[in-house]
Amino acid sequence: MSKSSSKTASAAKAKAKPAAKPAAKPKAAAAQEAPATLHGGKLAAKALKEAGVEVVFTLSGGHIMPLYDGCLDEGIKIVDVRHEQAAVHAADAWARCNPGKIGVAAITAGPGVTDGVTGIANAWRANSPILVFGGQGPFENLRRGSLQEMDHLGVVRPITKYCDAVYQTKRIPEYIELAIRHAVSGIPGPAYLEIPMDIFMGGVPANEVRIPRIRTEPPRLSPDRDEVRRAIDLLRKAKRPMLMAGTSVKWSKAAPELNRFIAETHIPTYTNGMGRGSVPPDSPEFLNRSRRDALEKIDCILLAGTLLDFRMRFGQTIPADAKVIQLDMDATLIGQNRQADVPLVGNLACTFEALSEEMKSQSVRLDFSGWRDELRAIEVKAEKKVEAKLNSDEVPIDPQRMCREVRDWLDTLDSPIVIGDGGDIVATAAKIIPVRSEGAWMDPGPLGTLGVGMPFALSAKLAHPDRPVVIIYGDGSFGFNGFEYDTAVRFGLPIIGIVGNDAAWGQMMRPQGAIYGWDRLEGVLLNRTRYDKVVEALGGHGEHVTEPGQLCGALERAAASGKPALVNVEIRQDREYSGGIYV
Repeated sequence: MSKSSSKTASAAKAKAKPAAKPAAKPKAAAAQEAPATLHGGKLAAKALKEAGVEVVFTLSGGHIMPLYDGCLDEGIKIVDVRHEQAAVHAADAWARCNPGKIGVAAITAGPGVTDGVTGIANAWRANSPILVFGGQGPFENLRRGSLQEMDHLGVVRPITKYCDAVYQTKRIPEYIELAIRHAVSGIPGPAYLEIPMDIFMGGVPANEVRIPRIRTEPPRLSPDRDEVRRAIDLLRKAKRPMLMAGTSVKWSKAAPELNRFIAETHIPTYTNGMGRGSVPPDSPEFLNRSRRDALEKIDCILLAGTLLDFRMRFGQTIPADAKVIQLDMDATLIGQNRQADVPLVGNLACTFEALSEEMKSQSVRLDFSGWRDELRAIEVKAEKKVEAKLNSDEVPIDPQRMCREVRDWLDTLDSPIVIGDGGDIVATAAKIIPVRSEGAWMDPGPLGTLGVGMPFALSAKLAHPDRPVVIIYGDGSFGFNGFEYDTAVRFGLPIIGIVGNDAAWGQMMRPQGAIYGWDRLEGVLLNRTRYDKVVEALGGHGEHVTEPGQLCGALERAAASGKPALVNVEIRQDREYSGGIYV
């Protein structure tokens, strides 16, 4: 048979065959048509993105790895630190540096959570709105003894505004919204959300994913108008009032309204807690060194977000016959340790607006400038009294001289952020170094936690990369999280630390020596360790200062290095005890 006849026969056979079924599509094409699946980490990251989260602080752990994968998709920066306590402290500082936003940390199960407890507790006392993700063993193995399984919720419940666990992958975004809502409402604080490993890794079809709207700022609530009128009536009768601006001024974003009110009334104003910086140091109404004298003479006090805790001797510093007008964001804080004559509950910006409006509607003019000037004269005398110590040439260096040198150097910088991490040296620095704007000073807050320095600084530098960030350390506090210099080096964050090195836990040494005898000191003495060499070994820049004339040059070289830097300053070990221990 010829080739041509063979082709003809084959064609005829082909025509006679029934139509063939379409070829099966490649598996890849079929997969593209099926709904995509998102694991729990991707759902969590989408919810965080909706909440405006830009960075998550963490220390790696198998229980929380899915979150990292999700954050990569959403463009959320992961900053990994060297200790979970530092991760939570950094989240705390992120909220402080960015009012209206929430700080986020992710820590693994078991020791990861217990390591983070101190950071959660510090945020609890400081009213910082943070969200902490905690890992957990697989839900399907609950109570069977998985690796690092423990009752985390029972541990953190007393120090959080909200804590819960998620047991369905698709509900992760819902729980994140709920946790954030609790964290930012009323008096802000930490929220904790536990996600078991298999829930985090579990998948949800993309077309079933629902991301709720997440608000990180609560609605602004105004105080009762009748109480506002009562407050103005008390102020009209007052001769020697004072105002204390505290932490809730910051969380209410009330500084502009506060400053307008005190400018109208010329009321002497002091700050504490996170209220520092809410009144600029060049304000005629701002006072810093005469608080004790003022408290002895006042007949009325406005507590603007200031708690009557140990810092105010639980209200005992206020004369018994003085009237108390208390402003705070939540009624549960009004009247603690001392009954308020007038409670003003609500956002403090709204409250100061209401006070100013009420004065205007009643045509009331309050002018306490004479009383303010009387207190100013006391401040001038106090400044002159310490002037010699500020310029002392003593060796080892006088702590006040160290702080004065730091102050003068800070004055040459553009909008520096200063972080206090320690006991004595931070108390000294707080009296000498002015806080020139809101957020320009951070310290642990009322829990008094040591070790916040570098974690806070990491957040501050990430939030404000163009501003200098400076830590004032005690030598004891440096030992807690000093290794976070490694984190600063890895992320290229040129933070400058200054250690006041007196080779002692000074705040503990003095009362111990005065009460039990200087020959019976235990647990309070350290070495004059070369912490600058530690930072050099971690890849940073170190300076060692033993004489006051060396400090300025060391600070300038540290700044010029462009690296994370530490200036280790040998200061005098003070043993003078002024009385009083913690209450």
